[in-house]
Amino acid sequence: MNPRKKVDLKLIIIGALGVGKTSLLHQYVHKTFYEDYQTTLGASILSKIIILDDTTLKLQIWDTGGQERFRSMVSTFYKGSDGCILAFDVTDLESFEALNTWRGDVLAKIIPVEQSYPMVVLGNKIDLADRQVSREVAQGWCKEKDIPYFEVSAKNDINVVQAFETLAGQALSRNWPVLSSNMDLAREQVAQSAAPCIIVHMARALLGVSWTEGWTFGVRVCMQQLMHHNGHVDHF
Repeated sequence: MNPRKKVDLKLIIIGALGVGKTSLLHQYVHKTFYEDYQTTLGASILSKIIILDDTTLKLQIWDTGGQERFRSMVSTFYKGSDGCILAFDVTDLESFEALNTWRGDVLAKIIPVEQSYPMVVLGNKIDLADRQVSREVAQGWCKEKDIPYFEVSAKNDINVVQAFETLAGQALSRNWPVLSSNMDLAREQVAQSAAPCIIVHMARALLGVSWTEGWTFGVRVCMQQLMHHNGHVDHF
């Protein structure tokens, strides 16, 4: 492929609350790490441009909330994704045991439905001493499902780049159709739509969030739906 050709890929990172999804994403995109991040509401997006296999890739990586109360809403962001990072905390056994559920959720939503949908698993926080999930156990789970496994540390930047770009390479090799984006049209359609107003009321009623948080969540849901018509989108 020609490196001057740009390919957009939508990647998602999912997993239980507190496993370090946001930290991993910021380490990969910005080379920064903070001890405390605000809990992700719904989803947020960061973009990174890389060159891989002589192709310029624009990665749009969706950082999804891990709270159980967001599960059904967050799953709407899975549609149209080109690959998925399943993250868990090696010091939290429950976060590892939840991987089956997270994997099942995303496989139920991807379009097109493919058994070979690109995934990688990241065992985060290997810099900590009190781990509850051994490397061997995690590798065994991944081997059964034919998913690459990486032991990573967002804090110390261990294996983060390798993990993200392994997934990007898998997604690129699938040669799925790439949608062209039209951000201005998407924003205009969202602005004219009543859907965000409806969803903001739902979010406030079900989740107990503020107007600002509810509106942000509503717009994100609508933007996700527009992606199926207008292509991948940038930050909003």
